[in-house]
Amino acid sequence: MSNLWDALQPVDRQPVSVAGETLPQVFWHACAERGAQVFLREKKLGLWTAWSWAQTGVAVREIAMGLAALGFKPGDCASILANTVLPWLLADLGIQTAGGVTNGIYPTDAASQVHYLCADSSTTLLFVEDEEQLDKALEVRAELPLLRHIIVFDMAGLQRFADPMVMSLAALRELGRAHDAGHAPLFAERLASRQGGDLAILVYTSGTTGKPKGAMHSHAGLVYSMRMAVRGLPQDGRDERMCFLPLCHIAERMVGAYASLYAGAVLNFVENPATVAENVREIAPTLFFAVPRVWEKFYSGVAIAIKEASPLQQAVYAWGLGVGTRVAELVLAGRAVPVGLRLKFRLARLLALDNVRKMLGIHRCRALLTGAAPISPELIRWYLALGVPMLEGWAQTESCALGTIMRPDAMRPGTIGVAADGVEVRLDPHTQELLMRGPNVFMGYLNQPEKTAETIDKDGWLHTGDVGTVDVQGFFRITDRMKDIIITAGGKNITPSEWENELKFSPYITDAVVIGDKRPYLSVLIMIDQENVEKFAQDRDVPFSNYASLTRAPAVRELVQGEIDKVNKQFARVEQIKQFRLLETQLGAEDDELTPTMKLKRAFVQRKYADLIESMYRS
Repeated sequence: MSNLWDALQPVDRQPVSVAGETLPQVFWHACAERGAQVFLREKKLGLWTAWSWAQTGVAVREIAMGLAALGFKPGDCASILANTVLPWLLADLGIQTAGGVTNGIYPTDAASQVHYLCADSSTTLLFVEDEEQLDKALEVRAELPLLRHIIVFDMAGLQRFADPMVMSLAALRELGRAHDAGHAPLFAERLASRQGGDLAILVYTSGTTGKPKGAMHSHAGLVYSMRMAVRGLPQDGRDERMCFLPLCHIAERMVGAYASLYAGAVLNFVENPATVAENVREIAPTLFFAVPRVWEKFYSGVAIAIKEASPLQQAVYAWGLGVGTRVAELVLAGRAVPVGLRLKFRLARLLALDNVRKMLGIHRCRALLTGAAPISPELIRWYLALGVPMLEGWAQTESCALGTIMRPDAMRPGTIGVAADGVEVRLDPHTQELLMRGPNVFMGYLNQPEKTAETIDKDGWLHTGDVGTVDVQGFFRITDRMKDIIITAGGKNITPSEWENELKFSPYITDAVVIGDKRPYLSVLIMIDQENVEKFAQDRDVPFSNYASLTRAPAVRELVQGEIDKVNKQFARVEQIKQFRLLETQLGAEDDELTPTMKLKRAFVQRKYADLIESMYRS
């Protein structure tokens, strides 16, 4: 495909090979090889600051030696409670270099959750981002007898704060420098203290069906997954990557941070979650990984902007997108693009499509990567029509973010691609559950041998809980989670994600949960896109005072009904959505209804909004 279309022409990337049996060994070999090359960038006070590999190595060594000076031993666990900031990665690498185990905690977690995760992981040392996160730690430290030290990244507002258990990251690094000077052999001893089979990191699941479970990943599993990920999508020091999703989630940790570490790509940390759209335009990444909600938001922004454009601009965009769509259809079919159509596409890019790509910040992207949740095939086709391939992958926390991947030369929207290099994927012949096996599969759940036995069978197959199909060419398709399949009162099997993905393609709908198990018909709970719906209401003089009143406005309900009607046309009458309700609360990452990757928790939502759901069936 790539040789048919200039937009998909890949930049040559030489295979990357970095020695090392453990993740810190790989990191230190990379530092030795890359030295003055730029590894990390962060934006502070409006300016981008670069960190070379050598500078990063100095910081990581100081942190590791500082931990050793504090009595942190090989095999001890340290947790990190922070947003996705550059010191997060420095702390992670420092912990592992010191021979420890890293556990990430979501910054949106409440103090009670921080207590559970630190207690379950036997955390002895806790890194926190700032005063807000420190307050959570101080609230529960009396109940954590193993916790000995708390390290703070950002001391703003804490200049006069004094506590024998608390110190700044700067002070830890200073302590590390002094300790290193007097204990020269210690660094090498700590680096050699861990082997491939030893525990490296804990990644706690979202806990949608109970308390979070700590997935244990070995150094060998991390290194294997890094190598396979970079082999599947070649990248090197010429690539620009972004880091903005939660680092305690396996997707950003592996696909973003660790893949960049192995490949040598420049890893850019955004200022904060609210500045992602602005920062991506500044960074102009060459490879861009995000969850479907980000890609949906980008599309919605363009859709609304086009509606507000002049008739001429709308016509030019429609023509350009039509040309791009025809090219995309040929590319997806594996057919040659005629010279005349290629020339038209270049003109379409010049007049319209390149402007859209620059507006989104994806004009330099060789590929967009999506995962962690299902995405609409139509959205993939839209980005492809702009000239940028979107490659969908499927994996889990338990598989170290390695599973299947869509390859640039064999894109099939609606599937999750083929098994990634070095991974076995097959269907259970009885349940059609997707099973996975390989060195990437986790070691098990911390302190939960029964759950581990339920998840990994005696032959080493990971039971993923996803139901799907596979064709003769090895392309897998997820139909749904085993526990999410709906069987209506009439006996019809429904996979709700198919409807939900189509609904989320609307610029006015952020998320949706389809209901209907053992019910006479399908209904849906919908969360509207606040920004776009507010603009819709303002343009039509629809009165509202807040988010809740916006969801109650008749015009807004008619708008959403129209979007549902569009989706219903794609399905048989017995499969159509008959009722809907709008959630009247604007949900954020701190709300229990959402996972940290911004997916609605189906079971939780159905329990919490049971009365609202029942109201759709009373008649």
